[in-house]
Amino acid sequence: MYAIVEDSGTQIKVAEGDIIDIDVRDLEKDASSITFDRVLALKDGDGSATLGTPYIDGMNVTAEIIEERLGEKIDVIKFKRRKGYKRKQGHRQKYLRVRVSGIGAATKKSTAKKSAPKKAESNESDAG
Repeated sequence: MYAIVEDSGTQIKVAEGDIIDIDVRDLEKDASSITFDRVLALKDGDGSATLGTPYIDGMNVTAEIIEERLGEKIDVIKFKRRKGYKRKQGHRQKYLRVRVSGIGAATKKSTAKKSAPKKAESNESDAG
């Protein structure tokens, strides 16, 4: 079974037990897991596939946080030929390494708003 999730504008194919690197985000210090609720597609073990329009309602992927790490160093070089202009700069992207722990239906939380009963509007004018 695998799923395709959307995270930070990228689509990632994940299966249970996979270790993936995602973009760093602000989390609480005691956070140990993260939930991806933007599931684009799901393929079961029996071969049936479910596609979302654009997302599958009620489906999510949970992952446990392993560590925050730095990616490989990338050299950024700018130069103009025959002008004596050359600049070199390095960059290391921060990633969050996670292990996918479960693919399944989301638990439904009661998010329905209770609205006050509407007052009956009178269409009659007060001037009689």
